[in-house]
Amino acid sequence: MNKPSKARNDKPAEDAAGNGLMSQLRNSPAMTQDELLRAYRGMVLIRRFEERAGQLYGMGLIGGFCHLYIGQEAVVTGVQMALKPGDKVVTSYRDHGHMLATGMEPRGVMAELTGRSGGYSRGKGGSMHMFSRKEHFYGGHGIVGAQVPIGVGLAFANRYRGSDEVAVTYFGEGASNQGQVFEAFNLAALNKLPCIFVIENNRYGMGTSVERSSASKELFRNGQPWAIPGLQVDGMDVEAVLDAARQAVTHCREGHGPFLLEMTTYRYRGHSMSDPAKYRTRDEVERMRKEHDAIERARHVLVERGTEEGALKAIDDEIKRIVQEAAEFAQSSPEPDPSELWTDVLVEA
Repeated sequence: MNKPSKARNDKPAEDAAGNGLMSQLRNSPAMTQDELLRAYRGMVLIRRFEERAGQLYGMGLIGGFCHLYIGQEAVVTGVQMALKPGDKVVTSYRDHGHMLATGMEPRGVMAELTGRSGGYSRGKGGSMHMFSRKEHFYGGHGIVGAQVPIGVGLAFANRYRGSDEVAVTYFGEGASNQGQVFEAFNLAALNKLPCIFVIENNRYGMGTSVERSSASKELFRNGQPWAIPGLQVDGMDVEAVLDAARQAVTHCREGHGPFLLEMTTYRYRGHSMSDPAKYRTRDEVERMRKEHDAIERARHVLVERGTEEGALKAIDDEIKRIVQEAAEFAQSSPEPDPSELWTDVLVEA
């Protein structure tokens, strides 16, 4: 049986940036050529969408908070490729990439960012608060760690209904120290719920490095008191992510309870659009871009396996058109009618 590349549950090696990453070698490709092309397209869509969202924010067309996902695209892309229709997803405020990866339309997401009626929450939720029942995406959440017990609740609903669907809850390394996260671990393990906990360890919670804020240095082991198995994964390698995600999904679908994945990744921008990120050096960011960028890595592997550069350029051009159309729609869609202030306030049971 082939072991997954760069996913580990033992002592880590260190990568070029001095971070504990995985050292196991993949014995065979984790993705077919078609799957890697699909992953490449998904990651490019997230990257270009987020870059355009940053531009619109700078133009004053997006208000409130805006947390970009640039650099972390491989995590949600690889995990989502391991899921099937009906599986549930919930995440934090760094959520635009997750929305796109679950199948939500770029124009609807962008329109919500600009507060327009064509957005997924009809312009009332903004960056952190939109969802899609159709795509089983249960939100961005602005309260740090609050989505984790919600993910456990989604997993409980899956089991209660007798389905083999899983629930995935994404959160950052900063949120991993929240008390409610450990309560969620306990509840999920106690009831053997099909919940996959994905820690997106981008090394900085707001502006504080994980080395300074967490006594636990191997976050994938945080579920050990409840016997929750875990893997640490190179979150800058979409094939490694898919490898590990498939293991976690199989574990959950077979009724063995929750699974914990620590994705070591990196965000190229600050915590939010208001963060100048002076707590790290420019050299560090540039080194990560040059040596570990997930999109460039996938592009290199595709070409190495025989994909023509023209095919990749066609994907890039298609994505540019999609993002441009989304930005135009987001600016032309009307603002919500004032009567929307009184809708979605109460639900009659």
